Amino acid sequence: MAELQAAAETLKEIDWGVSVFGSARIQPDSPYYALAEALGSRLAKAGLTVIAGGGPGIMEAANKGAFEAGGNSIGLNIKLPHEAKNNRYQTHSLTFDYFYSRKATFFMHSAAYIALPGGYGTLDELFEVMTLVQTRKVPPAPIILIGTEFWTGLIDWVKKGPLANHLIAPQDINLLTLTDDLDLVMKNIETFCAEFIDERQAAPALPE
Repeated sequence: MAELQAAAETLKEIDWGVSVFGSARIQPDSPYYALAEALGSRLAKAGLTVIAGGGPGIMEAANKGAFEAGGNSIGLNIKLPHEAKNNRYQTHSLTFDYFYSRKATFFMHSAAYIALPGGYGTLDELFEVMTLVQTRKVPPAPIILIGTEFWTGLIDWVKKGPLANHLIAPQDINLLTLTDDLDLVMKNIETFCAEFIDERQAAPALPE
């Protein structure tokens, strides 16, 4: 609760942002790093706050793009025994001991979610936000996967497993947009924000 309170106090002047998830292990010479950096820059130039995990890899790239474009670049850092240090491209920096409060802070402040390639942590964040949107515990929001080569196998499994066995509904697949096109990413987010953000009378808050 103390971590959630600290996050709320630090980010109280920040309106809705866009969360970017992805692996800490992606190296700066990876094309995915370049994509995440370009994404962060474009989001910031569109006036959108970038929220990332604060670590290296994809998180650093997204923060760097936003930071160097002069935008709000939030890092939700977490203390891990084997993780590299936090990246330096943060205008607002928070440190968490607990994954729960860290993830809740993502969901409190995000109007859209973008996942680039990552491991268990990225999958955890992705499936939790899909569950929260599906069950309407958070408002509807774009959920975008960048990296068609990386994510196609997962989408195929969801269709052949949970969907084919009637464990999710057909519309649940439509929660996701899969693309490598940053123009499409920006169009989807900007269109959504123009149509729906003004209808959200409440300030960013914890899932209901």
